[in-house]
Amino acid sequence: MIRKILVAASALTLAAFVAGASLAQTDHSGHGADAAANTHAGAAEAGYRRAMDVMHQAMSKMPYSGNPDVDFVRGMIPHHQAAIDMAKVVIAHGKDPEIRKLAHDIVAAQEKEIDQMEAWLKANAPK
Repeated sequence: MIRKILVAASALTLAAFVAGASLAQTDHSGHGADAAANTHAGAAEAGYRRAMDVMHQAMSKMPYSGNPDVDFVRGMIPHHQAAIDMAKVVIAHGKDPEIRKLAHDIVAAQEKEIDQMEAWLKANAPK
């Protein structure tokens, strides 16, 4: 179950990168494209970028303990939060019902896993 969720979250993250790269390389905003669609895409891209920036910032400042279990969990919390933040972007701006459902499922699963990891850290991480 966790593996499926992590694969889905990774796929969503990769899709956001690919979509962002595609948008950046094929910007034809002045060529008759619908302004509302461009605004939606721009807002989504900004949301994805913000989620990734926050995640990278948190992960780069993460204190390593020398304990592989603790360090894994500490790194996974911002990773999961980024998946939640990105899923909320596609919920707000996406159109595909399957992807929107996947995003809702990711939010629910990742929130539960963050709670589990935070509880584990509280019980197991060095004070």
